[in-house]
Amino acid sequence: MVMGDIATGTDVLVVGGGPGGYVAAIRAAQHDLDTTLVERDAYGGTCLNYGCIPSKAFITATDLAHDAGNAEAMGVSANPEIDVAAMADWKDDVVDQLTGGVEKLCKANGVNLVDGTAAFEDEHTARIAHDGSGQGMETIEFEHAIVATGSRPIEVPGFEYADDPVWSSRDALATDELPEEIVVVGAGYIGMELSTTFAKAGADVTVVEMLDDVLPGYDSRLTDVVKARAKDLGIDFQFGEGAAGWEGEDGDITVTTETEDGAESTYDAEKVLVAVGREPVTDTLELDAIGLEPDENGFLATDDQARTAVENIFAVGDVAGEPMLAHKASKEGIVAAEVVAGEPAALDSQAVPKVVFTDPEIATVGMTEADAAEAGFDPVVGEMPFRANGRSLTTGNDDGFVRIVAGGDAGFVLGAQIVGPEASELVAEVTLAIEMGATLADVASTIHTHPTLSEAVMEAAEHAQGQAIHTLNR
Repeated sequence: MVMGDIATGTDVLVVGGGPGGYVAAIRAAQHDLDTTLVERDAYGGTCLNYGCIPSKAFITATDLAHDAGNAEAMGVSANPEIDVAAMADWKDDVVDQLTGGVEKLCKANGVNLVDGTAAFEDEHTARIAHDGSGQGMETIEFEHAIVATGSRPIEVPGFEYADDPVWSSRDALATDELPEEIVVVGAGYIGMELSTTFAKAGADVTVVEMLDDVLPGYDSRLTDVVKARAKDLGIDFQFGEGAAGWEGEDGDITVTTETEDGAESTYDAEKVLVAVGREPVTDTLELDAIGLEPDENGFLATDDQARTAVENIFAVGDVAGEPMLAHKASKEGIVAAEVVAGEPAALDSQAVPKVVFTDPEIATVGMTEADAAEAGFDPVVGEMPFRANGRSLTTGNDDGFVRIVAGGDAGFVLGAQIVGPEASELVAEVTLAIEMGATLADVASTIHTHPTLSEAVMEAAEHAQGQAIHTLNR
């Protein structure tokens, strides 16, 4: 310790205040463990401040404007205008409300909040640099540590986020001005969600993707529905092209792309949004001081109790591996805190739902039919199109379908793939069914409110049993 240092001690040191970290800290404190949460940027992490919540606020606002302006068939005529600055202010209010709530919850549960950047000195000591300047250092001794430092957007060579016209997803969600033209690099879930949002707000959007389709990793029957809707919105897809460079000045740039064969194309834009994925943040922790080394992708290996190779160090959320999802991070945070408290906890989720908030939404959970077959099941599959669902027709959003996968002699529900309205909500019913070990008969015999979108889940289960009423059993 040097002159001016402060030395403190704590039972549990949580590094990172996102959905994994703050949840872990609160649960640890609820077990009467002295808990310190260190956050170098903003409580709530990327999800609440720069990712999930801001993007969903923008999606909701632009959906509202788009739907209102395209409801002539319902007898509604409107010409809504979007005030992007006002929309950004509203989004910021939502974010402030949630992040302020995180701090209040932490304090109310007795969590000590410390602003700064944490780095390990040894297996029981960390140093905190306040303001990131190296001034005002603090040493914290701990019994256990939970690493929850999250992830950051990956840069593409030649497209540094420090350059004004180059946006990360965080930059795009912080804007209060709508670019008239924007090039989006990457057609993964972030690129597709933001492309749809900007298109609905009125921007001309070009999506550049090195692969030959959108949303790699998802069934083409799901993504085809989303791609068709995106094209209807005017989004221009350029597949098989990688971002090679840009030139010009902010507001008037030309983005150059290149195919594998070396053919070049150029696209004019005001901004270029790079959305090619995220990478875990572990380089600030000085992990070598505790003998931990991330794998080739930057992730920390953990066991089913979220424990790393160092007995008293845990890792949760994005740093602990795919999928990088806030709800997965929170679950891991709870497990880590429970284990630290001496409880018999372990990660035993049967399924982790994944959602893409495009138009329409995609949601998946558990096994696909191919997964089930590979696992040794003789899978049965049922589908229900939303065009045969009364509630979806009354909303004007009837694209897509619910597919449910089951297996075993009893017909246990193994998974689902949904594309359509409120898929993000509907997938929760199937997730619960998987966790509870429910069967197709359980889902099909459960009385669902009419008319609701959730009836499509019930009818998909009926279809899998050859007993569908509102669609043909074939």
